[in-house]
Amino acid sequence: MKTDSKILSLYDICLIAGVIITNIVYSVVTGTADVIGSLAGIAGVCCVVLVAKGSIWNYAFGLVNVSLYALISYKASLYGDAALNALYYLPMQFIGWWQWRKRGAATSRAASTEPDHDVRVRARRMSGLQRVVLALFSAALVFAGGLLLERLGDPQPYKDSATTVLSIIAQALMALAFMEQWALWIITNVISVAMWSVCVARGEEHAGLMVIMWLFYLLNSLNGLRVWLKLSKGGA
Repeated sequence: MKTDSKILSLYDICLIAGVIITNIVYSVVTGTADVIGSLAGIAGVCCVVLVAKGSIWNYAFGLVNVSLYALISYKASLYGDAALNALYYLPMQFIGWWQWRKRGAATSRAASTEPDHDVRVRARRMSGLQRVVLALFSAALVFAGGLLLERLGDPQPYKDSATTVLSIIAQALMALAFMEQWALWIITNVISVAMWSVCVARGEEHAGLMVIMWLFYLLNSLNGLRVWLKLSKGGA
């Protein structure tokens, strides 16, 4: 597969610059210096931008993001998100790196045996039946997770369940290089913006920066779907 090896487009650079500038403006306006929230948000946007481009280096930024986000979610009593990041996302950074290397993603052009070989992962698509099964399975797990989190006293059980369950599935699809991950990421990002907006209203620490981070995630996921539709064309 020979394609343009350019990693970051102008859109990607604007997303990264945008989240950095927005974090600075937020700190000035609120008069606070939320180092943990800013680092989590910036690392997260860098990570998802590189995922959208099919670059294996997303996992380096992912390690920083998931570690800090687990701490932030726990402090906000979003136990589903906290457990998701600490117990699933963290180890999945290493598993994903390994799987992407198996599917052709290289850490540099020199690592490839062919001079014109694309350094990005070889993406693929699900069949129509697989997508139906995915949708039904996801909906059932979200409902079951919401019931459990409600019993545990989660203030937003079904939103927290949706972001947790859909993220688990999307992360697995990401490691396996399936294009359908982006539909789940888009849904997750929309719900996460709503969930953290509620936290802003409650005065939770770091919540404002988390809303900013998820808004940039949403913008990137829309672009990621567009890019992976091309990367997965004819893929299996």
